[in-house]
Amino acid sequence: MSYSVDLRKKVLKYRTAHTLKKTSETFDISVSAIRDWEKLQKEQGNLELKELKRTGRKIKKAELKADVEKYPEDFNWERAKRFNCTEEAIRQAMKRHNLTRKKRQ
Repeated sequence: MSYSVDLRKKVLKYRTAHTLKKTSETFDISVSAIRDWEKLQKEQGNLELKELKRTGRKIKKAELKADVEKYPEDFNWERAKRFNCTEEAIRQAMKRHNLTRKKRQ
């Protein structure tokens, strides 16, 4: 959970007249958090949190299924190269879509 903008402003106002260590001890907030807020204030001009940029899933079920059918014996790292992602992303996508690699009998 993050700190409210009001508290951040209060801490930075206190910080102008006191040392970083004293401010940290007074408000029981880490020194790194205060430094981050100062940096945020300097870069953005305010203390609002940056909005997260989330992207959709890269690997579509149809594309992954076609790849598994075309290359049934490939390793996940080989699929990851083709999909331009990590092995872990391939593993999770295969698990999510209930796809398995061909296994020797």
